[in-house]
Amino acid sequence: MKSKRVGFLVYPAMQALDIAGPMDAFAAASATDADGSSSPRYELITIGMQRRGITAECGLMVRPQVLLADAPYLDTLVIPGGCGMRDPMMYAAVGAWVRRIAPATRRIAAVCTGAYGLAATGLLDGRRVTTHWKYARDFAQRFPGVHVDAGRLYIKDGAFYTSAGITAGIDLSLALIEEDFGPRLALSVARELVVYLKRSGGQDQYSEPLRFQTHSTDRLSGIVGWMMSNLQGDLSIEALAKRSSLSPRQFSRRFKQVFGETPATFVETRRLEEARRRMAGPHRTIKHVATSVGFRSDDVFRRTFERRYGITPGTYRSRFNAHNLLAAPDPQISP
Repeated sequence: MKSKRVGFLVYPAMQALDIAGPMDAFAAASATDADGSSSPRYELITIGMQRRGITAECGLMVRPQVLLADAPYLDTLVIPGGCGMRDPMMYAAVGAWVRRIAPATRRIAAVCTGAYGLAATGLLDGRRVTTHWKYARDFAQRFPGVHVDAGRLYIKDGAFYTSAGITAGIDLSLALIEEDFGPRLALSVARELVVYLKRSGGQDQYSEPLRFQTHSTDRLSGIVGWMMSNLQGDLSIEALAKRSSLSPRQFSRRFKQVFGETPATFVETRRLEEARRRMAGPHRTIKHVATSVGFRSDDVFRRTFERRYGITPGTYRSRFNAHNLLAAPDPQISP
């Protein structure tokens, strides 16, 4: 099997995790097969603008293997983010080089604010992209021809892929690996990296639990994280109130004030969202999925799912299988 060459751009003041995370993901995909044999699926190279070592934002030193002018043919190019890329001189120089190699490159991916360098090519004009939520407004102002959707972990539009910040680069890398070699290898890499979830591109980069924890400063601050890790358990108002050292009435009132919905609605939504994610995986029956996320029975799950989405779980699974939707937003479900 001929390996696919993946190039990683390195430059001063890049975000180290934006390059280290994806590199480790692609390296893990080439490490071993289920039978223990090695498969050289990817060849990884670092490409720099100078021969001497560069310093990442965190102080990590990286020495590129080749210069831009000497870069070989690439199957995939990955552009990491970082404060250095937000310098107009930097993203203009990167954009000029990327534009030259783009016709011969199968796909180009930008992690976080690496999207600045990709957008500077002009090749993203009229396309949908995402980037770190913190810089989405600035990005949109600098590149008005690009359609920014800051609510996604990653987006594919043609041969161009963009992702949110830092760890979302790993999510994007897993999606690229799945695109090349299927979901089984991508899940194997996720396990190897001890990634908690292999998240789909349609997920919100600023998750509901994180948003809740950010805004909550009282004794409720840790309850949602606990709820998300215990979907199969007792998440009744009484149990949650006891855990929060509040009466059920106090808990319900404070929860709705902070999070904008009742605890029961929140729990049902999180269980349904997690069920949708698990149904995308192989070898899981609907009954198993239902009980694994805390529904009393598969019948209760089916009725709740159809009431919420207007479609049965079985039809949803066949229509919106994640293996066929690399990075599309959450589908608009209709009967």
